[in-house]
Amino acid sequence: MQTTFPRLLMERAAKHPGDTAMREKEYGIWQVSTWREMADMAAAVAAGLHQAGLRRGEHMVIIGSNRPRLYAAMLAAQILGAIPVPLYQDAAAAECVFPINNADVRFAVVEDQEQVDKLLEVREQCPQLAHIYYHDPRGLRNYDEDGLWSLDELVAEGGVYVKQHPGFIEEQIEMAQPQDVAAMFFTSGTTGNPKGVVHTHLGLLDRAQAGAKFDRITERDEVLAYLPPAWIGQNIFSYAQWLLCGYAVNCPESTATVTIDLKEIGPTYYFAPPRVFEGLLTSVMIRMEDAGALKRKLFHACMGVAKRVGNAKANGESVGMLDALKYWLGDLLVYGPLRNTLGFSNVRVAYTAGEAIGPDLFSFYRSIGINLKQLYGSTETAVFVCMQPDHEAKADTVGVPIDGVEIKIDDNGEVLVRSAGLLKEYYKRPDATAEVLTEDGWYRTSDAGFLDAGGHLKIIDRVKDVGRIKGGANDGAMFAPKYVENKLKFFSFVKEAVAIGDQRDRVCAMVNIDMEAVGNWAERRNLPYAGYTDLAQKPEVYELIQECVEQVNADLAADALLAGSQITRFLVLHKELDADDGELTRTNKVRRGFIADKYGVLVDALYGGLSEQFIETQVKFEDGRTGSISATLKIRDAKTFAPVKAAA
Repeated sequence: MQTTFPRLLMERAAKHPGDTAMREKEYGIWQVSTWREMADMAAAVAAGLHQAGLRRGEHMVIIGSNRPRLYAAMLAAQILGAIPVPLYQDAAAAECVFPINNADVRFAVVEDQEQVDKLLEVREQCPQLAHIYYHDPRGLRNYDEDGLWSLDELVAEGGVYVKQHPGFIEEQIEMAQPQDVAAMFFTSGTTGNPKGVVHTHLGLLDRAQAGAKFDRITERDEVLAYLPPAWIGQNIFSYAQWLLCGYAVNCPESTATVTIDLKEIGPTYYFAPPRVFEGLLTSVMIRMEDAGALKRKLFHACMGVAKRVGNAKANGESVGMLDALKYWLGDLLVYGPLRNTLGFSNVRVAYTAGEAIGPDLFSFYRSIGINLKQLYGSTETAVFVCMQPDHEAKADTVGVPIDGVEIKIDDNGEVLVRSAGLLKEYYKRPDATAEVLTEDGWYRTSDAGFLDAGGHLKIIDRVKDVGRIKGGANDGAMFAPKYVENKLKFFSFVKEAVAIGDQRDRVCAMVNIDMEAVGNWAERRNLPYAGYTDLAQKPEVYELIQECVEQVNADLAADALLAGSQITRFLVLHKELDADDGELTRTNKVRRGFIADKYGVLVDALYGGLSEQFIETQVKFEDGRTGSISATLKIRDAKTFAPVKAAA
């Protein structure tokens, strides 16, 4: 698109000044910001930053939750031709050092005291960080640090400057071109330091427009912005498409109120990574286990109907009259109330992305009448590459290439993408840029996949993660760890899983239990426990997880391609995998190589035939302190199944 983010903002403010642009829940009440108010706020922040010395081409860090004033700060930076760099608000202070120094950041706009404390903690390592502005003043009254200002002061000073220089903002906006850099997003850094992904106005808006056109998104839609703004998915849905389409973006009061706020807003356009959908399903299953016998029986009977015919109805296929009647009754008694409980009553289209979603999980939501679809993309592609059309949502594909996208499969099975939304470069990393961008404009995704007969893209796993079983009965069989892990994570009792098997004679797995789900299960059986570590090693819990593992094995046996990936041995970890301990990325992706090294003694025990193994692990607490957790972990064998031969 031949425009920029600030131009879109000013056009919205001119054409629809009184329409709702954003809502923010504060003290239990939704506060409205109109398009005119957002434009005035962004202009005042821009003028204030200009007076403080922010210049065209500089980077400005933004850290916090979704807040109207932080969105205004991003727009303010773009008005001046500076480049906003959102960072994850749950990142530890030390994780902020590399991005700040890599991008030579002098200015930061943050949400609250927690983020201020982080930046003050690392200031000695980032001496150029001279200006820190905060949105929420609570707890900061007695802070006396050089360069620490409230956004209120910045807006007040900027407002005066705008009045004294009436043409300043327009002049700044006109200087920007669509090909200019609009934002930089740091990758999750699964293998070393994160890389700064540089995107232009043209690239981000081109993909945002293609995605909006695909699903007919308009100003009448409602969006709940609850994911980290540093994740490009949230940024596209609640920033780029917000400015393009003009719908209202709603910001929850806190992470604790998201479920309540979801029901109050009733979004029509919803986006979440698989982990969120897993968590919602877990909460549903816990509530059903606590329900009376009659309700449980009704729920399971209706879900049986949904499992049998729900997906066919969602894909526009005809079902028998009797099944249609049963589904209608199920919708009246179970599916409709369930959608309302989840906050999805008004959802017209819901997307999941970020990593593959388990097919059973995907089918569950579609079967109860939620138009959940998968999309495929990444930070480097500005999200939108492939999307699933209505009535063509398949659990094992990620959709068809949308407008402006070309896809081809390399000789090694890697998916290559070409579109206007590709990254301009990795910041200060010409070597890394050359590795992923070919001379003729193709981006190497690092994903292994293929296009099926219907033109849908099917992703198997990361190219580097797809392996082979070596030796044993399944010698040479394909091993796709993410596929196995996702099937395990469909069960509400499993929060995370790590599958190991490449170049080994069999597959083993390490499992994290879901503390809420398993804790609830244990309490209903009067099973006492002293905490996560104690609960995880209960024999009864191992029996529970073994049932899940063996069900996965039975499912894998029916897949000719992945029957050799059945899990032969498993253990339940003594602690939850945590981003603060380096085991997950900030987008909650498993750092499989790191975990294999860190828990090497457990891997050796799994493959060495041991029945238990002692381990002591260092952990990092939220306040920065470190400690250790030790336990003797049990190791169990799991039943495997002979591959099911396809019918002739």
